[in-house]
Amino acid sequence: MTRLLLVDDQPLLRTGFRMILEAEDGLEVVAEAGDGVEAVERARTHSPDVVLMDIRMPRMDGVEATRRIVGDPGLTARVLVLTTFDLDEYVVEALRAGASGFLLKDAPADDLIAAIHVVAAGEAIVAPRVTRRLLDRFADRLPAAGEAALPEALGTLTEREVEVLRLVARGMSNAEIAGELFVSETTVKTHVGHVLTKLNLRDRVQACVFAYESGLVRPGVG
Repeated sequence: MTRLLLVDDQPLLRTGFRMILEAEDGLEVVAEAGDGVEAVERARTHSPDVVLMDIRMPRMDGVEATRRIVGDPGLTARVLVLTTFDLDEYVVEALRAGASGFLLKDAPADDLIAAIHVVAAGEAIVAPRVTRRLLDRFADRLPAAGEAALPEALGTLTEREVEVLRLVARGMSNAEIAGELFVSETTVKTHVGHVLTKLNLRDRVQACVFAYESGLVRPGVG
């Protein structure tokens, strides 16, 4: 059973999400919260597996709530951001704060349920192409490339791993990367796993963000 925490400042939306999710076998809504402060409190009280997090809320926004939940050593919850806007500048910050991805609030119910299962399984749900489009749009808010720690971190990767990271950031799936490099999908998955481990990243979403912040991929290029 996957335990869920619903976080949104609109009660009607929370009710709608609860009705959809509780009709699905294997999902259980254990708590709700109307703002970021409540989200952190409920997460610590109920220990959910996945938090469905709104971004724009009173008292504490979803970015800071995500940062506190993901950064709490006593919690194992993963955060799936729900946003009204396809290009919400706060989504980038939420991804950097540790969210495992994002989904639009008007996404079909089947997509929402599938996203929850993917995130609960430890993967990222944001399509890399969407992540890249967000980063391109808000690139001026990213740190300047060339920070000392970032090239050093990249130096821990092999040439092939750097190449795979670049392709991940370009929005390519494992199958597409395999075709590009003339290797098997299993080999690509292994390389991606090594990249995440060496760079201490949670998932492909954070790998994409890292690729931009390190200057490996430039906004609007490639």
